[in-house]
Amino acid sequence: MNYYTLGDSGLRVSRLALGTMTFGDDWGWGADESTSRALFDRYVEAGGNFFDSADLYTNGRSEEMLGAFIRDAGIRDQAVIATKFSYNAEPGNPNAGGNGRKNILRAVEGSLQRLGTDYIDLYILHSWDRFTPAEEVMRTFDDLVRAGKVRHVGLSNVPAWYAAEAQAIARFRGYEPVSTLQLEYSLAERGIENEFVDLATQRGAGIMAWSPLASGLLSGKYRSSDASGPSGEGRLITTAGSGNPAFEKLNERNFRIVAALESVARQLGRSMAQVALNWVINRPGIASALVGATKLSQLEDNLGALEFQIPEELFQELTVASAGEATYPYSFFGPELQGMITGGATVGDKPGGYYTSHLFEGAGAGVGASDDND
Repeated sequence: MNYYTLGDSGLRVSRLALGTMTFGDDWGWGADESTSRALFDRYVEAGGNFFDSADLYTNGRSEEMLGAFIRDAGIRDQAVIATKFSYNAEPGNPNAGGNGRKNILRAVEGSLQRLGTDYIDLYILHSWDRFTPAEEVMRTFDDLVRAGKVRHVGLSNVPAWYAAEAQAIARFRGYEPVSTLQLEYSLAERGIENEFVDLATQRGAGIMAWSPLASGLLSGKYRSSDASGPSGEGRLITTAGSGNPAFEKLNERNFRIVAALESVARQLGRSMAQVALNWVINRPGIASALVGATKLSQLEDNLGALEFQIPEELFQELTVASAGEATYPYSFFGPELQGMITGGATVGDKPGGYYTSHLFEGAGAGVGASDDND
């Protein structure tokens, strides 16, 4: 396992983060405690140091189990713990959720207790609540950092304009800046390429890609079939119709992507999951990709995603096969209309190294610029 610094911070994290939403079987599709511990132990053995959870995952069991595993292994100093807040576990209490100061200060105490630690390495806003000003969130984050309860902060599932405003406020006010944007990204979901990748790389926030296998769609367990519908068993079958967009992946477009992925994986002699993960972690702006598993064999396979390089022609084959149509206003940014701005002259991006914001050679200004190989 090698490590990237997370955004412009000095926090070194492994390229694959262990997602712990599957720790606990409270939701009907997770892993029991013994299996979860085996997953944790194998990840640590492979050199992983980055663990992701949330206060609501498996009704709090995820944080409890993760904290116990880290404590039993005696690796609190080595472990980078990320956890999240926003969602409400107390029906009828509107202030037990959301991103206001009251809930953040309530939620962090609960997470600290469940994790059995006195600080959280990376505290992340889980989802935009549409109301709380970015100023309130960033000031509260900064208070937690100054109090020593949190080391770094991040945002997940927010609009790009909100993330940009939050980072601008942090820089202007001298608050702790956003070190990560945790966003869904895979061959089947590439929406963040319109705004977030440039935002992250230009404003110092490393992207943590969640659901890089599209909730299992890209693992090879799902296939398009005849009129009876998709075949296979797994989370996408059991959660069909739930209304959660993260689980609505079984459609004609995505099955075309699955077919292209299967072809490339066959040519490389690799599993579909390994190829899909490899594609994600080698895309611009990606600091780390979250892997979650309910079986040890799944994690073993995922760890193999770091062992090879996809040849450029096959990498581009996947990129083209999964590309979506440019929507407005991004349809105006292609070479044809841009040529009308430049008068047909070639105006390219500045070469690598044009901007030198770091002291060390080869450490460019972008996300994941330094590969420490610790």
